[in-house]
Amino acid sequence: MKRGIVLMNLGSPDSTSVKDVRKYLNEFLMDKRVIDIPWLSRLLLVRGIIVPFRAPKSANAYKSIWTAEGSPLIVLTRQLEAALQASMDYPVTIAMRYGTPSPKQAYEELLRREPGVEEVLVIPLYPHYAMSSYETAAEYAKEQYDEGQYPFRLRILPAYYNEPAYLDALADSFRPYLTGDHDHLLFSYHGVPERHILKKDPDGTHNLQLADACCATESDQATCYRYQCIYTTQEVAKRLGLKPGSFSMSFQSRLGREEWLKPYTAKRLEEMPGEGIKKLLVACPAFVSDCLETLEEIAVEGKESFLHAGGESFTMIPCLNVQPPWVETLRAYSLQPEIVT
Repeated sequence: MKRGIVLMNLGSPDSTSVKDVRKYLNEFLMDKRVIDIPWLSRLLLVRGIIVPFRAPKSANAYKSIWTAEGSPLIVLTRQLEAALQASMDYPVTIAMRYGTPSPKQAYEELLRREPGVEEVLVIPLYPHYAMSSYETAAEYAKEQYDEGQYPFRLRILPAYYNEPAYLDALADSFRPYLTGDHDHLLFSYHGVPERHILKKDPDGTHNLQLADACCATESDQATCYRYQCIYTTQEVAKRLGLKPGSFSMSFQSRLGREEWLKPYTAKRLEEMPGEGIKKLLVACPAFVSDCLETLEEIAVEGKESFLHAGGESFTMIPCLNVQPPWVETLRAYSLQPEIVT
């Protein structure tokens, strides 16, 4: 079978100008799976309140991490594309949920490169299932596929938070940093509103107060972001032989005043030095490519907050990016259609 591969990531502004950042934020925050309130209310909130105030600040944040080649997320996703392409015969390209290239552009590129392509596999670069990340990417890929009436079959790789190869690659990326002097390892995941978790729980089994669990049934676990983050944390800790108390998890990037998943990373970074944690490692497993949320929010703002509160050293472990075990993991997923739904 002739197959094409699409690596699908979040996206980025075209530049660090306030105009481009504003355009990007409008598209991102108007997504009904990101801010899930009625359209008119969302429009007034996003375009009338959030974006006008947030765009200049975000533009400055992007400027602090922008490279000569452009947005780190786009650059790293392109590097991942090239690394995966070098390891296989199937044509590989990329798409973004917001901005460019779109899934439509990716499909058309694959058809140009492989006119007889029979199947396209979209790999969302989100290990964990959340409305505002994996789900919106997968649904957008499907919508653009349906609109284009393409001749090939579309398949989407399921969330792979529990896939052994992914967990092994993640643990391998942490291991070199554990040989140094540190007190604690913090797994900082992207946050989501608690409402999103409960919305994906039709049978009411979720318990957001449990520290080491969340939901009881497999059907709920398949779409429960919190459960999947806990699972990834525990499994990576086992692979690394981490002792209880030497690691913990938190959630970053809170937006608005409603309750989001806890504990909040920003708060924990301020509290840890007072608890005797002076030398900290931080990893961000919800992201596979370093981006604004890792390079600026954690490596700059988070570090400053921790050191200001009395911390002595702060190290952010890079995302998987283009590390060989991660590339090999993606190659294996691309060649094994039985794990694809």
